[in-house]
Amino acid sequence: MSVETSPVPFTAEDFAQRMARAAEQAEAAGLTGILVTPGPDLLYFTGYQPIAITERITLLALHGGRSPSMIVPVLERPDAEAARGAPALTLADWTDGSDPYAATTALLEQGGRYAISDSAWAMHVLGLQEALPDSTYVSMTSTLPMLRAIKDADELERLAAAGAAADASFEQIAKGQFAGRRESEVAADLARFLRTHGHSEIDFTVVGSGPNGANPHHEYGERMIEEGDMVVLDFGGIKDGYGSDTTRTVHVGEPTDEEREVHEVVRLAQQTAFEAVQPGVECQVIDRAARKVIDDAGYGEYFIHRTGHGIGLTTHEPPYMIEGDTNELEPGMCFSIEPGVYLSGRFGVRIEDIVTVTAEGGQRFNNTRHELQIVA
Repeated sequence: MSVETSPVPFTAEDFAQRMARAAEQAEAAGLTGILVTPGPDLLYFTGYQPIAITERITLLALHGGRSPSMIVPVLERPDAEAARGAPALTLADWTDGSDPYAATTALLEQGGRYAISDSAWAMHVLGLQEALPDSTYVSMTSTLPMLRAIKDADELERLAAAGAAADASFEQIAKGQFAGRRESEVAADLARFLRTHGHSEIDFTVVGSGPNGANPHHEYGERMIEEGDMVVLDFGGIKDGYGSDTTRTVHVGEPTDEEREVHEVVRLAQQTAFEAVQPGVECQVIDRAARKVIDDAGYGEYFIHRTGHGIGLTTHEPPYMIEGDTNELEPGMCFSIEPGVYLSGRFGVRIEDIVTVTAEGGQRFNNTRHELQIVA
C-alpha cells in the first residue's frame, strides 16, 4: 500500500502575495479596500482560522499602498500571531468591554467603499456603518468574484489529489452491493472511503436511488435500493484543505433502453461542455454547451440547475457555470461540470467532474469512466 504524503504548507510569502494581489484587484475595481472576516477568505489570505467564529469581531483590512492589517480579540491574539500569514500583517486587538468598532475604524478610511466577506455577521457590518457613517460596504462575491478563483500550482496539486481520492472512493463503492441495502448504508460507506483516502471533512454523500435520484438535492434516506434502480452518487469533502466533488450515476442490474438513452445524453452534454473549456471563454458558454445537447435531445425542461460551480477551499464558490456569468475563464480556475436530467417520480442522471483551465483547454481532476456502470 502506498503512503500518501502531506503537501508542503503554504509560506508567509505565499500569503503576502495573495494579500498584495487582492489589494491591487480592489483598486482596479474602484474600491478603497477589502474587509475579510473569519471563514474561507480569511484562511486563504492569512492561514488563520479562529477556533470558533463568535460574536467578537475579527477583521483583516487590505488597501492598495498600505500594509495589510488585522484586528482580533485580545484573547485570540496569540493564535493570530502564530498564523503563517502573520509576518505580513500589522496586528491590533481589542478587549471585552471596549468598543470593538471604534478600535476597528483605525484600520479603515472614512468615506471608503469596501468589499466585505459574504460571511460577515450583519451585526458587524451594522456596527461598522455606525462607526463610519460615510463609508459603504458591498458584497465580496458581487464585486470581486474571482478573488480566490485562480489557483496556483500548490493549490492545483491539492485539488488534483482530492479528486483522485474521490475517484478511488467511487471505485470502491462501485464494487460493493447496492440491491437490498438502504441509501444511508451506501452513504456511510462512501463517507468511510473518503476518510480512508485522506479526507478530513465529508461535505456530502448523496445516494439518490430510483425516484429519489430525480431530486438533485436529495442526500440520502432509508429507502431500500432495488434491482432496476438508477442511483445517483454525488459526494465530496475536504482533503488537505481543498475540496473534492464528483458525481457518477450507476444502475442496479440491466437498464432499460430509456435509461441508457438519458444517461448517454447527459454523458454527451458533460463531454461537450468539457470540450468548450478554453481561456477567454465566458463561464456562461460552458452552461450553454451542456444545455444545448440536453435541449436538442428533448430533455431541456428536466435540466433544472446550473452546469457548474467553482471549488477550492470550499466545495462551492465562484465562478459559476450559468447563464449570465460573463467572467472569462483563465488558467488556474477550477470548477465542476455537472449536467443532469431529472424525470420526476422515476429517476435522475448526473455526471460531474472537477475541471481546471489550462493554456490548452480543460483538464479533469476526476477520471473514473463516464459510461453507465452496472452494479450489483
